[in-house]
Amino acid sequence: MPKVRWVPEGIEVDVPVGTDLRTASKLAHTQQGDACGGKCACSTCHVYVHEGKELLSEADEDEEDTLDKGFDVRINSRLGCQARVEGEGLVEIEISRESRESYFNEHPDEAPPGWREKR
Repeated sequence: MPKVRWVPEGIEVDVPVGTDLRTASKLAHTQQGDACGGKCACSTCHVYVHEGKELLSEADEDEEDTLDKGFDVRINSRLGCQARVEGEGLVEIEISRESRESYFNEHPDEAPPGWREKR
């Protein structure tokens, strides 16, 4: 079964083939935002893929257009709601600052003290 790992947290979860990274994040209880609910309408589930890019579905035009609205987009950026695990192995990702901030906006009770002041 494929595995998704979040760095630097070191959290790992096994997922069935076909699972998107947003769903994997929810299974692992990580701090990944998803303001639009996985509709590819925002960039709050933005992650960086450090390992296992070849195990993920290809980004389509809609995902690339939505990523263009994101912050600190890099060559290894993907939207968690669109990137599906399609093969066996390890996918290692990092939650973007944008996504983590969105998560804390959605879940203020889980935000660390003073997180708004650090922005």
